[in-house]
Amino acid sequence: MNFSSTPAQSTWPRSVLLLIAGLFAWVWLAALGGRGLFSPDEGRYAEIAREMLARADWILPHLNAYPYFEKPPLQYWATATAFQWFGAHDWSARLWTGLCGLLTVFACAWTGHILFDRQRGIVAGLVLGSSLLWYYLGHYATLDMGVAAMLSGAVFAFIYAQRDCASVNAQRFGMWVVWACAALAVLSKGLIGIVLPLGTLAAYVLWQRDWARLKKLHLRWGLVIFFCIAAPWFIAASVQHAQFAQFFFVHEHWTRFVSTSHGRSAPGWYFIPVILIGLAPWTFALPGALARALSRTPTQFQPQRFLLTWIVVVFGFFSLSGSKLPSYVLPIFPAAALLIADWLCVSRRRRIFWICASTAFAAACLYAVAEPWLASDSNPAHVAAFMPWMHPATLALTLCAGLAAGFAWWAKPAIAQTLLAVGGVAFVQLLLTGYTALAPVYSARDVVAQMTAQPSPPAASDTLYLVDTFDHAFLFYANRTGIMVGYRDELVQPIDWAPGSYLPTVSAFERAWKNEQNAIALMRPSMYTELQARGLPMRELARDVRRVVVSRQ
Repeated sequence: MNFSSTPAQSTWPRSVLLLIAGLFAWVWLAALGGRGLFSPDEGRYAEIAREMLARADWILPHLNAYPYFEKPPLQYWATATAFQWFGAHDWSARLWTGLCGLLTVFACAWTGHILFDRQRGIVAGLVLGSSLLWYYLGHYATLDMGVAAMLSGAVFAFIYAQRDCASVNAQRFGMWVVWACAALAVLSKGLIGIVLPLGTLAAYVLWQRDWARLKKLHLRWGLVIFFCIAAPWFIAASVQHAQFAQFFFVHEHWTRFVSTSHGRSAPGWYFIPVILIGLAPWTFALPGALARALSRTPTQFQPQRFLLTWIVVVFGFFSLSGSKLPSYVLPIFPAAALLIADWLCVSRRRRIFWICASTAFAAACLYAVAEPWLASDSNPAHVAAFMPWMHPATLALTLCAGLAAGFAWWAKPAIAQTLLAVGGVAFVQLLLTGYTALAPVYSARDVVAQMTAQPSPPAASDTLYLVDTFDHAFLFYANRTGIMVGYRDELVQPIDWAPGSYLPTVSAFERAWKNEQNAIALMRPSMYTELQARGLPMRELARDVRRVVVSRQ
């Protein structure tokens, strides 16, 4: 066998592809439930949506009855609608995130088909759908998947509209979609929804000296579409609350970007390991894909270079920011998936073999390194309970990558790529399933279940005190808001606007508690022990490793 022979272009029949797509969608959506919502992120966004529905206020988001202006409302609207249609559940709280992630996978495959060919479209979908960070955040209720989906939609539509072969109607429709997606991205997470696309366009035009591209933006109707979608909520929120504009645009955008006031600072190289690990099991294909994107194609519009520009602009923007979280670079992944698919489908079998073999070796090394640490007797009980899930997860990835290497050796690239994708999905899905072991620490679902299972559970009218702690998921599962004591968490500014019933000290809580007839309180176990020692009248209702719920009765 000539191991350096020309690239193989075999693919699956259409019926098999439909079966794989249907099975993948079923696995993806089925995985949205089962696990309790983790605090703070999942609990926060579920609780804001619950309060939005309960208050029937679709303009001003609230958290624990305080105005919450940190982010725009698109995900809150979608989640509150899901609660209205299906009820407030773990899976319905994640439904918007899950649908955004899943539909972007299919959109990425479609874009690859339009941009390149059918085979590269299939591989692009496989790469994105099985990437560690994309799959994980597609099942975790944060805002980042929603904004990544909208931004990716804008990128995909721009490529579709700007192709040299695009008709006038296709170009006009595609650019209208670009402006609509950018507006929805702004409603998802703020001004990055328009800053990043415009920054990428400017960088691409300057790099390629493609000034003619600026004449094809359909600015007149595009701006009408953009402002008709994005502007009404900002205007309505500014009218209803005098502090909204200053807090949202200055504090949450400018201050967050230029300072480390939010406690999320990190070095400039922070996102490099995030991207490399997050792209697993396709990490080893990234260097070749980026190198290939630099080459020119015999067309006026250079789509690979545009995708590369998008990756560089997003990476550079968030690397310069004073606030960094791993999920911020999620919009890079769909573009990276397209470039990886383009490179894989023109690569010789030797390259595909080494990618799969290297992934299998890396997975085996991961297990060898992680197993002793996770098995250490010094680990907390929840870490020890999570440990058994690392065994099947790493084993599944190692075996699938090893089998993929074998099929790549025998010139079966479609099977090899599919097996590598299966290994990536199995790895993340098994770890997500194992997250149930972490629930006592990160989710309040079980402690609320204990509380409501009491012979005389608290009434809905009972006052709730949050004593020197704040748990977003507890509010969601308990279906109530509470009086905060001492600890203000992220609600410092809203409490300053309207202190309301906020109690600044534990001593103030003790005085209020003694005057209550029907009330419950959430606190940490250490606080419970301290208040017990002071003789405060309390009856324990529920407990886990982080929380104690007590009753005044």
